[in-house]
Amino acid sequence: MNDDPKAADDSPRRELAARLAAAEEGGGSDRIERQHAAGKLTARERIDLLLDPGSFVEIDALVTHRCRDFGMEAKTVPGDGVVCGYGTLDNRMAYVFAQDFTVFGGSLSETNARKICKVMDLAVENGAPLIGLNDSGGARIQEGVASLGGYADIFLRNTLASGVVPQISAIMGPCAGGAVYSPAITDFVFMVEGTSYMFVTGPDVIRTVTHEDVSMEELGGAATHSARSGVSHFTVANDAACLLAIRELLSYLPSNNLEDPPRGVSSDPPDRSDESLDTLVPKDPNKPYDIKRLIETVVDDGGFMEVQADYARNIVVGFARFANQSVGIVANQPAFLAGVLDIDASLKAARFVRFCDAFNIPLVTFEDVPGFLPGTKQEFGGIIKHGAKLLYAFAEATVPKITVITRKAYGGAYCVMSSKHLRTDVNLAYPNAEIAVMGPEGAVNVLYRRELQDAGDDAPRLRSEKVAEYREKFSNPFIAAERGFIDAVIAPSETRPQIVRALRQLAGKRQRVPPKKHGNIPL
Repeated sequence: MNDDPKAADDSPRRELAARLAAAEEGGGSDRIERQHAAGKLTARERIDLLLDPGSFVEIDALVTHRCRDFGMEAKTVPGDGVVCGYGTLDNRMAYVFAQDFTVFGGSLSETNARKICKVMDLAVENGAPLIGLNDSGGARIQEGVASLGGYADIFLRNTLASGVVPQISAIMGPCAGGAVYSPAITDFVFMVEGTSYMFVTGPDVIRTVTHEDVSMEELGGAATHSARSGVSHFTVANDAACLLAIRELLSYLPSNNLEDPPRGVSSDPPDRSDESLDTLVPKDPNKPYDIKRLIETVVDDGGFMEVQADYARNIVVGFARFANQSVGIVANQPAFLAGVLDIDASLKAARFVRFCDAFNIPLVTFEDVPGFLPGTKQEFGGIIKHGAKLLYAFAEATVPKITVITRKAYGGAYCVMSSKHLRTDVNLAYPNAEIAVMGPEGAVNVLYRRELQDAGDDAPRLRSEKVAEYREKFSNPFIAAERGFIDAVIAPSETRPQIVRALRQLAGKRQRVPPKKHGNIPL
């Protein structure tokens, strides 16, 4: 028998050290090796890469599950398959949970969910971003409805936190069934090529029910959700690239809805003009150009973090800075489908606009839109209600709003793309911009149909004359400027200094919407 009092006093410390060591070991060295062999980092390795070195503080490291059925009482691991806590990113507080696939496949238990809910509550209470690193086999079957209830508890907190703190989800492994709805509610979803997938029902169920034969990658891989479904906002090559991209995204965002975005650091002159822009937009209204060239030319140091780059490519959205001020950019893309608005583009842009408005990020819109995409597929798919979502989002937004019409602004699409009529603060246009109900050629065919039919061989000359007349009388930007719908007609080379001046003017903007519980956006 050891009567040494120091040895007795040291036993609780040894027990604590052993428990913490077990928590850090997760599912053991064999499972960690399998995780690495699959091209994936462990939960703790991911957190270490995400946060500033040495800043992570773990919460509930010693929590274990409470299930006593199916032999689970003999299978307890401290932490229970999820690592939770807080730390800093670029010296700013953030809360994080990382599912540990080496412990019960990262499956969600009742206590596992409570750990996640605790860190979500702390994020909201302390006004800091919430980052979820998802790598889970789904609900823990042994716990039945308790695990399902855990998911619902998380969904509720995602919803209540929406618009209060930025919520970011990284899919770094499997995410299936009910588990997919938490990332779907969050603001941004990252997916890793080759190792992540998301779906409500897997390939086996689909094969049984609908007789469709589809692989997991085709059904729910990163490529599918970045280009086809639009569920994913960013696709990255590996875990490390994912975590670095999250850090970059957060550099544009405020910590919560009561703060302004952090300032950047750039020596790019605010009054810098660029004469190359004077020839970027072709004089031929039917000739395409890449709107991203314009964006990268006018923003600080050419830095543009595009969101959903592979989805609805006829519209471009993302984050940039002007004179170190973070902004959200929305731009029609003439290089793809002529920059028309369709269902997917409207949904993509509307959600982005609402995020920026919720978090005090000014909106800069570059408009070159010939209208909405015609066709039965669009009409039957609900282009009316989906297009109205983008209109609603711009109209509802109270952050500083600046629009630059670079070429076409036709029909209802002109109204939708942050026009002056939707409370946009500063509306600018290039000298060759066309603002009209429709393009000159289409308008002439309607207005002068009979004259053109009667003109015979002289019809081409008459059409050309009428098109020129229509442009002069109706579609040039000076007509809109005379009515105050355009604040100024500017040289393209002056785009950057004009936007910077507008942002400085609007720095103290305060605008409200009528008192109400919430609006009823056309979902």
